[in-house]
Amino acid sequence: MQVQSVYIHIPFCKQICHYCNFVKYFYMETKADAFIDALITEIDTAIPGKKNIFRTIYMGGGTPTALSIGQLQRLFQFLNEKFDLRSCEEFTIEINPGDIDIEKAKLLYDYGVNRISFGVQVMDDDMLEKIGRMHRVKDVYTTVDILTQAAFTNISLDLIYALPDQTVAHFEKTLKEALQFGLPHYSTYALQIEPKTVFYHKRRKGDLHQPPEDDEVEMYRLLQENMKKQGVQQYEISNFAKPGYESRHNLTYWNNDYYFGFGAGAHGYLPGKRTANYKPLGTYMREINQTGSAVEHLEEITLQDQIEEELFLQLRKTEGINPGEFRERYGLSLEKLYRDELTQLKQDNLLTYNNGNYSLTNQGMLLGDRVFGQFLLLENFEQKIKKAKGQTV
Repeated sequence: MQVQSVYIHIPFCKQICHYCNFVKYFYMETKADAFIDALITEIDTAIPGKKNIFRTIYMGGGTPTALSIGQLQRLFQFLNEKFDLRSCEEFTIEINPGDIDIEKAKLLYDYGVNRISFGVQVMDDDMLEKIGRMHRVKDVYTTVDILTQAAFTNISLDLIYALPDQTVAHFEKTLKEALQFGLPHYSTYALQIEPKTVFYHKRRKGDLHQPPEDDEVEMYRLLQENMKKQGVQQYEISNFAKPGYESRHNLTYWNNDYYFGFGAGAHGYLPGKRTANYKPLGTYMREINQTGSAVEHLEEITLQDQIEEELFLQLRKTEGINPGEFRERYGLSLEKLYRDELTQLKQDNLLTYNNGNYSLTNQGMLLGDRVFGQFLLLENFEQKIKKAKGQTV
């Protein structure tokens, strides 16, 4: 299996959201210039030659469009030389509403970007302010108009639910307004309180009022129901798409396939190893300038790691995991390796077997962590491998 995907992390934002724990820094022109220098060096060192062919490229952040038009032009000129962008099946960039004008949109389109992912989060001005977002609802409408003018058709809209003080009725209103755009892809996530965020510190002080768990479950049910009514099919726990618009790059992750990771704090998955770059911007740039690489952590991946991640990731997809493909990849029978776990999860109505695949039930999607935990960190894994191979334990 070859490396067919590239992730590029641009760690700059105009404002830091209260829930965000991604690697991000306030945008400063001089720092961004120096970062682009380092990023170009990193990519050039890792991938020699020109017009390299990759199936997907994803540029995330941060907010890549926080870069100036000149900085974007310089970065994309390099990428256009390094990669055969026209042959790339999917080239995605993340943007924020109100953070892009027609000039930037056309530049992205001209360089081969063919998919836009933009973070709306909620269709309510007061709540946008509470969660630390700069944009307002009117900016969402303006941004969709700009993207349409620039000829983009593959647009994904992100929503977050179970926000502080959010009711089920409020989320339903936001959801229905977002669906009125008729976009081909929606990503939706329940709010997670992460360390070192504004919300984390508020919760520690007792100042964060999250919806009860039953309300969060009802929001997820409404999400599934409304998406289905609009012909937007669920294909992963948090992702919905019209047929043919599923995110090919994100399927790289869920299929447990390899990808390069470039930029401050970026993670990569290469044959036999996972990599994690330095997060501090100064450290990242210094390491690149000295060695051409900014890898801080390199983790060797064992067979157990690979198989556990395979189960965890594949089961996030609504189509689930195919035992035949598992056997082809690892030379092992999924049913023999995890006979007890699969039987118990089916008995608990968390897992089902249909059309040759094991997949999560609706209840299983709500209790995904419990399902995934059944396959992780098993102390008797080596014995299970021997049994699956028909060897004496």
